[in-house]
Amino acid sequence: MGSVEAAAFPATVPLRGPQDGRRPQLGSILVRDGFLSVDQLEEALETVEQTGKRLGEVVVTAGWVSWTAVAKALAEQYGLRYIDLEREQIDSAATALLAEKYARRYDALPIRFVDDHTLLVAIADPTNVVACDDLRLAFGLNVEFGVAVPPDLHVAVGRIYRAQLDIEAEAEPLPMKSDLEDISAGAASAPAIKLVNSLIAQAIDDQASDLHFEPQANQLVVRARIDGVMRHVTTIAKSLQPMVMSRLKIMAELDIAEKRAPQDGRVSIRYGGNPMDMRVAVLPTTHGEQIVMRLMNRPWGRLGLADLGMSPAAEQAFARAIRQPYGAVIACGPTGSGKTTTLYAALDQLNNNQRVLMTIEDPVEYQTPGVNQIEVNPKSGLTFARGLRTILRSDPDVLLVGEIRDEETARIAIQAAMTGHVVLTTLHTHNAASSIARLIDMRVESSLLASSITCIVAQRLARRLCLHCREAYAPTPAELIELGVDHPRDDLVLYRPKSCVQCGSTGYSGRVALYEVMPIHGKLRRLIDSGSTEEIFAAAIEEGMTTLRQDGLRLALSGISSLEEIRRVTGDRLL
Repeated sequence: MGSVEAAAFPATVPLRGPQDGRRPQLGSILVRDGFLSVDQLEEALETVEQTGKRLGEVVVTAGWVSWTAVAKALAEQYGLRYIDLEREQIDSAATALLAEKYARRYDALPIRFVDDHTLLVAIADPTNVVACDDLRLAFGLNVEFGVAVPPDLHVAVGRIYRAQLDIEAEAEPLPMKSDLEDISAGAASAPAIKLVNSLIAQAIDDQASDLHFEPQANQLVVRARIDGVMRHVTTIAKSLQPMVMSRLKIMAELDIAEKRAPQDGRVSIRYGGNPMDMRVAVLPTTHGEQIVMRLMNRPWGRLGLADLGMSPAAEQAFARAIRQPYGAVIACGPTGSGKTTTLYAALDQLNNNQRVLMTIEDPVEYQTPGVNQIEVNPKSGLTFARGLRTILRSDPDVLLVGEIRDEETARIAIQAAMTGHVVLTTLHTHNAASSIARLIDMRVESSLLASSITCIVAQRLARRLCLHCREAYAPTPAELIELGVDHPRDDLVLYRPKSCVQCGSTGYSGRVALYEVMPIHGKLRRLIDSGSTEEIFAAAIEEGMTTLRQDGLRLALSGISSLEEIRRVTGDRLL
């Protein structure tokens, strides 16, 4: 019994299947079961006629019916079983019969053997008779089809085949990388290239922010940071470690012969037709070189303040600060906390024909029409400080500085904010109040800070609860105290993570930002010159600032995240 990878699929197969009119129609089943009204069905059928889309897709897109209800109705319509991929035990021996590219082409996944001669296969579309016939011919077995929810099936295919990832030990010579390489095609023949491309593609599909290649004594471990949390991806044989590391270094245009010194590089690729940048950091360890790739999307388009998810009061304070004719607005937080996204939303508010907007970044993360964007290039002498000095001679109205990293950049940025420019920049500090101490450590005079900074925004990213499986519960007495609620309330409901196919059994899907917006005025300006971080923080709260933890509790009460996740992100300390 061979794999479908080697099977020859016929170009055309005659359509077949019962078309006798006695089969109940999908729309009728959904109306009968109360998922659709007659009016909604008529409207959906008109859309089907106009667009050519399938009825199930139309009613799900409209938000009237869930994919689960459509899948169950299709199963009933065609006399097939409904397969719940969240509960079904998937046999790896069965999935090995179908190569990943055919699983994706036909939206199908072998589940298990019903008996020695019959294979159970989950499909997303039982109306695709050609695909069903192709699969029957390729497997050479009796095939029993079942209907699965399409999004669940796509997630399961990605998870199953990632777990099965393996290559042969022999490798062909590694070709040099082109200037802009499209890894999504995966057409390269060298096993190392196929493996690396597959891992990067999977990380992008999973919306990972980082991909780590970590050498151990007997293997190479690959992990990805997804929604801010590390997840195991796969392990690679130790014998393949040199070729994998060499391939990654070639892509980043690094010295493959140098194995004892740290190196930094960058890769530009296309995936699915979209450009993406990756920063590459190589660090020697006991068991070989560790490589970390930071994946950075380069989307085109505009972002809005309303898309950030700030509370109404925080959004109003932030919008007021960026509308000032001059001054510095600082976004602070750890690496990967969404600071640049926040500042680009501010830039969008200021982007019009009456202003000159410029940015200097490393690298440029968002391509934005109407903004003059400069990318730092230390090899050619274009550093933040040097570029910033030149930019100021170009008379910009609004200037975005990707990051304040050193004393010289800090001084130039703050002086620019004093001399009539709006300066948007980022800083690595753990909350808004401590940013003042950090800038003073960089030898920026406190009197300059007091007169130039208009607002400091601290932020973190917390994981969103998966809407498909989150579980509601009544808060415990201890949680009520944590939420600041004096007595139990029947209308107070919290949510906690559960597990489903959609979220990869983590209970979370995507991330949401927590904000601490601290406008600088009045008492805070005076404290910048003489007060401690604790005094500044206390004064900000007194003037109405919502802390990161308080904003996180707002998200928990809204059912967007869980208390457990908010504790993980903000810790137990108020400051």
